[in-house]
Amino acid sequence: MRKYNHSRIEKKWQRIWEESGIYNAKDSVKGKKNFYHLVMFPYPSGNLHIGHWYNFAPGDVYARFKRMRGFNVMSPMGFDAFGLPAENAAIKRGIHPKKWTYQNIRAMTEQLKSIGASYDWSRRVISSDPDYYKWTQWLFLQFYKNGLAYRKKASANWCVSCKTILANEQVMNGKCERCGNDVLQKEVEQWLLKITKYAEKLLKATDKLDWPEKTKTMQKNWIGKSEGALIKFEISRHLMSSRTSNVQAIEVFTTRPDTIFGATYLVLAPEHEIISNLKPQISNLEEVEDYIKKAKKKTELERISEVKEKTGVELKGIKAINPASGKEIPVWISDYVLATYGTGAIMAVPAHDQRDFEFAQKFNLAIKMVICPNYPKPTCPILDEAYEGEGYLVDSGGFNGMTSEKAKKEIIDWLAKKGLAKNKTAYRLRDWIISRQRYWGAPIPIIYCQKCGEVPVPEKDLPVKLPEIVDFKPKGKSPLASSEKFVNTRCPQCRGKAKRETDTMDTFICSSWYYLRYADPKNSKNFASPEKLEKWLPVDVYIGGAEHTVLHLLYSRFFTKVLKDLGCFKFDEPFLKMRHQGIILGEDGQKMSKSRGNVVDPDDLVKNFGSDSVRMYLCFMGPYEQGGPWNPKGINGVFRFLNRVYKLNDKIPAPPKAGRENLKLEKLLHKSV
Repeated sequence: MRKYNHSRIEKKWQRIWEESGIYNAKDSVKGKKNFYHLVMFPYPSGNLHIGHWYNFAPGDVYARFKRMRGFNVMSPMGFDAFGLPAENAAIKRGIHPKKWTYQNIRAMTEQLKSIGASYDWSRRVISSDPDYYKWTQWLFLQFYKNGLAYRKKASANWCVSCKTILANEQVMNGKCERCGNDVLQKEVEQWLLKITKYAEKLLKATDKLDWPEKTKTMQKNWIGKSEGALIKFEISRHLMSSRTSNVQAIEVFTTRPDTIFGATYLVLAPEHEIISNLKPQISNLEEVEDYIKKAKKKTELERISEVKEKTGVELKGIKAINPASGKEIPVWISDYVLATYGTGAIMAVPAHDQRDFEFAQKFNLAIKMVICPNYPKPTCPILDEAYEGEGYLVDSGGFNGMTSEKAKKEIIDWLAKKGLAKNKTAYRLRDWIISRQRYWGAPIPIIYCQKCGEVPVPEKDLPVKLPEIVDFKPKGKSPLASSEKFVNTRCPQCRGKAKRETDTMDTFICSSWYYLRYADPKNSKNFASPEKLEKWLPVDVYIGGAEHTVLHLLYSRFFTKVLKDLGCFKFDEPFLKMRHQGIILGEDGQKMSKSRGNVVDPDDLVKNFGSDSVRMYLCFMGPYEQGGPWNPKGINGVFRFLNRVYKLNDKIPAPPKAGRENLKLEKLLHKSV
């Protein structure tokens, strides 16, 4: 009886698949419908671990299933090669990021082939290849020319370790999601993409997606649509001097205009631009400026934390007028209000907002209840915390007894007639900061000329190649700034002396469009031909980690909608169906890490049991989206099962010349397997 030699069998067939190109997808096959199957491409920051296998191997089973069902399947693979993970790993090892990245790509390619997956390697893309990032830069220019990319100086998230700006989505609990170190606020010149312009389109289309409900909910919450009103609180005129007479009003955004009669003070973000205009009238200016300096040192998470002690300073000498009651109310600054949300100012209604309630209690400010849960009752309940629900209005002039829902509209209409309010929709989503003060990324294709100003690099001059500089370590500004050969250039408009932009692009720009390039990866005249995009896109099924919900997945949707609006193709969502794999834990039930000593090396498993055993074990661990702890005994059982399957063939005698019965039996065996 023959022994199941998994190594010989698997290497033989993997060699045959590669030599024959059996999995290289044709753009069309007569009688077969195209099916675009995609798994998220990996960072080449080190060897594959078993978690990668859990994404790739069961995903490949589905690709094979669709082929067996008669579809023309494209299942490509590539590498998300730019960005901080690869660069930080290279710096740690004292080698150049390019060398580190490409040696990892070679090693990971061999590992990926050992999985036995049916990838179309003829379509491989590497985001750090010039013939790829040429089109990353071209896409940036399309955003720029259509008013969707802009540059400004503003406060941003600064990673103290990586020494670069991060987008809000890349900050997790006040820490850099890449290195885990603290993120501070820093004012710096930066490039942004206007994703906020697409907030409503992104939100409306979310429910139509065949994605996990949790993922859709997270995207909707991150976009954070709020229906409310913009209300003007005029500055009390009799307190103002001639030097501040140009300051008319403070605008606030609120989703609860029904509570306006209970607004007993205003709170401004420490960065609010109106503060500088009010300085001549602020009697405690030194105290205010000292508070502003301290607030700038705090992270956004620290500032909005529910458990932290509330802090603030009153702007003495400044009063605002509640437009509903006509009463003067004090104006404060506090770091729990953020300049980036709403208008950077809030009307504080301490009886009906818990943060305002805690603030008012600490500083002994008035708490006025204007919404009662029941009506009519002679008195509202005594508050030991804010009542944040809806109910009936009390102590609210002509609106007494009205329901909260009705009062919201009535009060806005009433104030609007006085020119003091208007309906407004606000979003939590902020524009996407894409500038990185790092080396390993696609250079931003902009030139600065003293005469012509900001000039886009002509498309014919793309790519702007990343030079192989020696000193690439982070310095707080882009390492490219120290390369005179790179920086100094000629203005494409006036031919005068000019300088290049030295920031590189966030790596999430590269991964926001890679799924499009797979349709036409060798195209040198366009990022992909419209004909091939129409044949393959959108992606039929996309498999990858849920950790990218408000990063890669949201950005990819944004890119797709922009390119659709620019006439590049007709679809407006990149991934029709999305599925997340779970996380493989160590044998101890903890997340795998080298420090815990619980990492499972898939290469050793392939050597001892074969890739088929590993693939099958992963497929039968449990529900795909859950994952679970690695059980070394489980793979032994799978391996024994495959041995029994292999030995089935020995139970069928070799068919004699006319042994049609044996031939039928052999076909039945193959069908069973």
